[in-house]
Amino acid sequence: MGAMTSAVPVLSYTPALTGFGTGLGLILAIGAQNAWVLRQGVRREHVGLVVLICALSDILLIATGTGAIGWVSSMAPWVLQVLRWGGVLYLVGFAASSIRSALRPGSLEQSEARPASSVALTTLALTWLNPHVYLDTVVMLGTVTNSYGSQRWMAAAGAMAASVVWFAGLGFGAHALSKPLASPRTWRVIDLLVAAVMLVVAARLALGG
Repeated sequence: MGAMTSAVPVLSYTPALTGFGTGLGLILAIGAQNAWVLRQGVRREHVGLVVLICALSDILLIATGTGAIGWVSSMAPWVLQVLRWGGVLYLVGFAASSIRSALRPGSLEQSEARPASSVALTTLALTWLNPHVYLDTVVMLGTVTNSYGSQRWMAAAGAMAASVVWFAGLGFGAHALSKPLASPRTWRVIDLLVAAVMLVVAARLALGG
């Protein structure tokens, strides 16, 4: 009885942990949004506003993907399979892109001071006008969370938590880490870690688990 009881929490937290790891792996990718959060963090300009917009946007998009893909798959079960294999291909391509970036890493560049309204508009644009955000949060994470069936919202909660942790850590921790973050070597390590995570998630999706 004791063995059964101890096994339940591990099993129930698996979707959340997978969602967290997948969400973190996707969001770690070096792009315009993350570079913008880093710049604002290093300069300590409207960091809370930037973090709030990015985190809330991700939460909304992840929820949309989890709910919408679940509804679509119930109406046409084959859709989830198409998305699953499309997700595998996307993740492999994502990993390849990260490896290419690691071979020619960039560095953090500074930006001029801007008012809060301008910072908010830029953050919204970098989030909602980026087509990759829909592939990552709605399609990719939606596919991963729905692979857990009735526990899909636990997986979604894990992915949402990853977004909050990442953006908060990136924004508020950027100033203290400004020197190492400016190093191309740091970006190379991050890109390689992203590639590894993406390949692991792609393998899990391909194997159906």
